[in-house]
Amino acid sequence: MSQELIQVIEQISKEKGIAKEMVIEAVESALVTAAKKKFGAQRIAVRVDPKRGDITMYAYRKVVPTVTNAEEEITLEEAQTLYPEAQLDGEVPLEVEFQGFGRIAAQTARQVIVQKVREAERDVVLKEFNDKIGQLVNGIVLRHEKGAYFVDLGKTEAVLPAREQVPRESYRRGDRVRALVLEVRDTSKGPQVVISRSHPDFVGRLFEMEVPEIYENIVEVKVVVREPGDRTKIAVKSKDSQVDPVGACVGMKGSRVQAVVRELRGEKIDIIPWSEDPRVFIAKALSPAVVEKVGVTEEDRSALAVVADSQLSLAIGKKGQNVRLAAKLTGWRIDILSESEYEQERQKEREQEIEAAIVEETRKLAEETVAAESLEAEFAGAAAKAVEASAEPFDASAAKPDLTNIEGVGPRTAEQLQEAGYDTIEKIGAMTEQEIMAIQGIGEKTAQKILASARAILGW
Repeated sequence: MSQELIQVIEQISKEKGIAKEMVIEAVESALVTAAKKKFGAQRIAVRVDPKRGDITMYAYRKVVPTVTNAEEEITLEEAQTLYPEAQLDGEVPLEVEFQGFGRIAAQTARQVIVQKVREAERDVVLKEFNDKIGQLVNGIVLRHEKGAYFVDLGKTEAVLPAREQVPRESYRRGDRVRALVLEVRDTSKGPQVVISRSHPDFVGRLFEMEVPEIYENIVEVKVVVREPGDRTKIAVKSKDSQVDPVGACVGMKGSRVQAVVRELRGEKIDIIPWSEDPRVFIAKALSPAVVEKVGVTEEDRSALAVVADSQLSLAIGKKGQNVRLAAKLTGWRIDILSESEYEQERQKEREQEIEAAIVEETRKLAEETVAAESLEAEFAGAAAKAVEASAEPFDASAAKPDLTNIEGVGPRTAEQLQEAGYDTIEKIGAMTEQEIMAIQGIGEKTAQKILASARAILGW
């Protein structure tokens, strides 16, 4: 029995990939559960010898002054006979004879062992595949349900959801498939491993597998961006100045990159050398197009790339794919112009600059003119003040204009004109005949005479 038990434990350990100690713990736990079924609510402990398979069972009894329940209690004297250090209200383990448990207890033990082994197996799978997140795995397609493929990875099944599949890729039962471990979920039905073939890191791991320099950390994969099934751009950097990162990834006659392309079923791959200079990096990122010049604006991380007219469609790509991937790769917003469009824009800018310069010069001239006039006015005012300071006291009556100098205007008429607001010769000269005739006592001929005389005085 003992050796048979050890053999069974070792077989389960090997088949399930579970440590032997974990299986022994499961057996011990199952035997404890079965023993409680037989002996009641006593505290039971079971030990299985990992080498010989011997099973030892202990029942714990409480140390009391007087025994009232012989199955659960023991006196202090009896306990100290077996364990000198025993004390009242403590517990001591007493070995009990291990016998058959009967059908119900044995069935309980079997269920506990199965459950414990299953839990241990789940823990092993969870730990193993949690450590494999971000790594490549190989499996065999089992079935296709509701758009998802279920893949046998050996110890567990993995699911390749529709969102993680590459468009236009399909598989049949029994096909081998390689994918990236994306996530591990602990569900009620056991661990569920989610794998992906569309994730950018899948391409990075493929290159790591094909390029020894990447695996040895001589060449570093900085960024991978991808539109699955169509095109991938991967930026690489060498930590050794003597190693060309792009050449290392391409391989002899393209052997390394072609191996990755075959795995991706023909997906185009652009390998870009990483650069700290955004202008250089952006120009390279627009490969396979050749970029003539690049301008950047650091504040909003935007860039303008200029290409030859013949390269414009290649730089933009089908439905903007190439420039879109380049923007994701670099982290910059990229606008593309052909050389002819760029020259047109530059011409517009030059014209706007000339126009702005003319406006600025006109503004400066106007400001200078105003300043000169202001200076002249200040000078004239200062001169007038100087004259006034040296002149006789001002006579207000002498300053008033003498309207009687106008032919046809007597003292009474002059007074009426002043009352009407026409107190200067200039104002009278600017009047019409009708306005003059509106003054009481002035007829048409007099109005004509006054108007002609005032204008003659003014030289109009």
